[in-house]
Amino acid sequence: SFGGYFTSEKHIYVRKIRWQGDKMAIANLQETLLCYTMRKAFLVDENTSLSNEKTLLALSQMDTNSMLGAEKSELRNFFKYLYESDAALQESYTDYTEIPDFEDEIDKIEAYYQDLIQELTLQEQAIDQQITTNDVELTEIDAFMESVRSNLTSNIGNDFEFGGN
Repeated sequence: SFGGYFTSEKHIYVRKIRWQGDKMAIANLQETLLCYTMRKAFLVDENTSLSNEKTLLALSQMDTNSMLGAEKSELRNFFKYLYESDAALQESYTDYTEIPDFEDEIDKIEAYYQDLIQELTLQEQAIDQQITTNDVELTEIDAFMESVRSNLTSNIGNDFEFGGN
């Protein structure tokens, strides 16, 4: 006998089936690893796209703030022109900001742009939440991949053990 390793044909047949089963297990683990790798690549790509979109939203928010300032300035100039060109207004009010419609118009402009800014902020928060969700999934995938690699290494190691059960 060879140290009791191959004592019967039955044992050799069982060993052969076990080896084929191990090959299938290794193939399944490799396929699982490939699926995790593909999902990880997709999530990284999605996070990149989301980060780009978030940058565009920040630029849109800056543009919106700039437009708000420009419209308020234009409105002030308009009321200042009205005040300076109308003697009756100058007699009734000490400054153009005291004209009754001035504050109402400023409030309308601010409300409109605040709604736009709030909408952009909500979109940015939704993107942040999606990036966080993707990051959590990426962390889970890394853990799963490490587990699969460990199983794969273990199964390959078992294939090279002689005399096992």
